[in-house]
Amino acid sequence: MPFPRTGLTRRRLLGTGMGLGTALALGAAAPLAAARPARAEGAAPRLTLPAPSGPFPVGTTPLHLIDTSRPNPMPGMNPHRELMASIWYPARPTDGLPLAPWLPDATMRAFLVGVGFPLDPALVPLTAGRVGAPVHRTGHRLPVIVYSHGARSHRADHTVMVQELASHGYVVVAVDHLGDCFSELPDGRVLTPGDLPGGLYALDYAADARFVLDCVEQLAAGHNPDAERRPLPDGLGAALDTSRIGMFGWSKGATATACTMLADRRVRAGLGLDGPMQPGLGHPSITADLDRPFLLMTADFPRATNQYVAEFWSHLRGWRLEVRAAGAIHLSYGDNVTLIPQAGRLLGLPDEQIQRMVGTIDRARALLIQQAYPLAFFDLHLRRRAAPLLDRPSPRFPEVAYLP
Repeated sequence: MPFPRTGLTRRRLLGTGMGLGTALALGAAAPLAAARPARAEGAAPRLTLPAPSGPFPVGTTPLHLIDTSRPNPMPGMNPHRELMASIWYPARPTDGLPLAPWLPDATMRAFLVGVGFPLDPALVPLTAGRVGAPVHRTGHRLPVIVYSHGARSHRADHTVMVQELASHGYVVVAVDHLGDCFSELPDGRVLTPGDLPGGLYALDYAADARFVLDCVEQLAAGHNPDAERRPLPDGLGAALDTSRIGMFGWSKGATATACTMLADRRVRAGLGLDGPMQPGLGHPSITADLDRPFLLMTADFPRATNQYVAEFWSHLRGWRLEVRAAGAIHLSYGDNVTLIPQAGRLLGLPDEQIQRMVGTIDRARALLIQQAYPLAFFDLHLRRRAAPLLDRPSPRFPEVAYLP
């Protein structure tokens, strides 16, 4: 299929500062059109994600959610606000079920066109999630975590973190904020960030997140909130502990995490991945105090140099911590840190250009950091488990600055 020859325009550059999740479009100081796919003999290797480290296999299932209390800002769709989501959870061993792709084929095609990367969509990585697998029965309910993506991104862009948490016994609900993301509806329609009239950044992610919390409560009560009433994995509703809910997000999703916690006490702990905490963009200024735990994992938006993050920090009245990995930039926290270098090698991009996209941090170390710190944080605050990693600088991660 043809791919557009696009470089990094000023408009796209401004978008990255607010949290673009369409990572492959970033960093290209030189146009990506100059890159050409590697043409080795045989098929190119599929991109890969690291396996989660937890004791449980991972299952996943999609949800199509409709909020009848809010109008839909997107024309030609349901009159009420629509969202897509994926639930990730610890599963029983079911090797016969298919592994979920990072993005569905049609969505991946739209994504690659949107970011101007001339790759074959068939190279989309597979996740660790078995589609529809029955939930692992532990004898007790499991804590729930909601994930919110960055602007112009999609719910898959932090799959490494999501499936890591699921493999350790969490149920994670990853949300697509339709109109500001790449997503696909059950009827096959593919939506892109350009589909929302009146400005992408007007969407209130926090309002979406609060509706998702309502849907989690419906699931726990034995109801099926999926608009098509598609079957749910066996044991899913009974596994949810709605008294232990956390949330995390990247970039605009990190700001949404803070705003959701300020508006809704159901979220007991929040994690922000390099969020600008900037007013506007669909969210108000953060001027109220927050009395529940919050972890900042920063790169381009540390509190030392960003006034909005510093202001948010001053309102944190509960447990708080900032950590920052040396050599990390905005795209270093997430799947981009491993997928962009893999794609770059296939396209013959020089190492210097890849570093401009994902930072100078060692790729393997970056993945270990994003698996370890969120898990330790939610273990501490949702499970009351000791988390020495968060008590002081860790010799396991000497590149991570501990900033209480």
